[in-house]
Amino acid sequence: MTVMIGAAASCIDGRWIVGDGEPIASINPGTGRQLALTPSTSPAQVAAAVSAARRAFDGGEWSRLSPADRGALLHRFADLLVAQRDDIVALAATEIGTPVSSAADLHVDLPAKFIRWFADAAVRGPRDGYEQPLPLDHDPITSSSMLLREPVGVVAAIVAYNVPVMMCAYKLGAALAAGCSTVLVTSPRAILLTSAIVRLFEEAGFPSGAVNLVFGPPGTTTSVVEAPEVDMVSFTGSAAVGSKILALAAPTLKKVVLELGGKSPNIVLPGTDLARAVPASVLRFTRNSGQACGATTRTLVPRADFDEYVQRSVAVLRGLTVGDPLAPDTVLGPLITGEHRAKVEGFLSRARESGARLPVGGGRPAGLDEGFFLEATLVTHVPNESEIAQEELFAPVGVVMPYADLDEAVRMANDSRYALNANVWGPTAEAIAFGRRLRSGTVTVNGGGSMRADAPWGGPGHSGIGREGGEEGLREFFEIKHMQWPL
Repeated sequence: MTVMIGAAASCIDGRWIVGDGEPIASINPGTGRQLALTPSTSPAQVAAAVSAARRAFDGGEWSRLSPADRGALLHRFADLLVAQRDDIVALAATEIGTPVSSAADLHVDLPAKFIRWFADAAVRGPRDGYEQPLPLDHDPITSSSMLLREPVGVVAAIVAYNVPVMMCAYKLGAALAAGCSTVLVTSPRAILLTSAIVRLFEEAGFPSGAVNLVFGPPGTTTSVVEAPEVDMVSFTGSAAVGSKILALAAPTLKKVVLELGGKSPNIVLPGTDLARAVPASVLRFTRNSGQACGATTRTLVPRADFDEYVQRSVAVLRGLTVGDPLAPDTVLGPLITGEHRAKVEGFLSRARESGARLPVGGGRPAGLDEGFFLEATLVTHVPNESEIAQEELFAPVGVVMPYADLDEAVRMANDSRYALNANVWGPTAEAIAFGRRLRSGTVTVNGGGSMRADAPWGGPGHSGIGREGGEEGLREFFEIKHMQWPL
């Protein structure tokens, strides 16, 4: 497969500009070799991007488009994304290490589905409509009222490296559908892919200033979040950085939506068909090399089924093909950087020192000396309160722990500062009843189904604030105005 690497640059007010900031190296995580060296956006250029978004919202061409116009542009973007499938897939595999076997789903098909949902939502408006009349009020005089739902304003959309196209679909899709203008801040690890996506917004015909792209060191994000011209911040990343984003936004009292981490439980109920549950469970924590906030990395199994579950998991993990993300049979690609791999190896080392067992994995795959590969790993014989069972690793590492009864399983599942995602295996009615007892933004039963465009994503606790996707995610990008007059 040929990889077309286009020129990356900052996009400000509809123009592609070479940054004045320090250069950032884009590294192929599968080889460790440099793909490109791109000057980052300077502080002055970041300020120009924010100002461009402000002008676009406050009276520019973008602000004058109708909801139907916005929907048509979003559909056009989705068409272009699908048309560029092969290039996007190859670029995702090369820059962020997603195997081509799953890259089309993660970086093209699902994002296009989400964008199309937001395109249709732009036309029909949020739930209850752009304008919602209220019943007459007669105290002390008769009056009529109306609620107006209006775009929140300039949105700073800050995306992580693991699935940047999907995050653009969630954040930019909803913001643009609502009528907001945007400043997209991409991870330095996904500059090439995100630049390619922003070029598609441009090709689709979005007016100048509606979508601006900046990137750079942490100070870049700080500048955008602190800018008084920015009305809302939508951030995806770690809980630690999310906390800093919240603090940076506080002085200007702007709205903040945070989609943060997870250490999600996968609960196997008594009587579950392990032949069915184990392969799917393994893929849920190894897909995209485990670099997914919703990965179900803590598996809870009845004590009587523990040994069989581990044995079956080991067999599945040993059968996963690890290697070049561009190879069609690869299931497990590299981690994003050598530094991240070393961090994960530190977790594994400390777990071993504390008595954990690793029945499979834990090292670097033989014959893959280049790149940042790590074996898919299973960890057992650790308590639920242990570091490796509580911290988000963002790696293909799963922990399996036994439980005595369902009450203990609920306690263990909910004993986490995260509450983003969960899955329950078992007879459907029993699994649904169990899922009702979980503290989690999403619960799938027996694997659930495809990611729904009309369903929200997010969770309480350290998993974030607010929601992305669906009606709840769309409504985050509106303010409500109450108008009242006497009759």
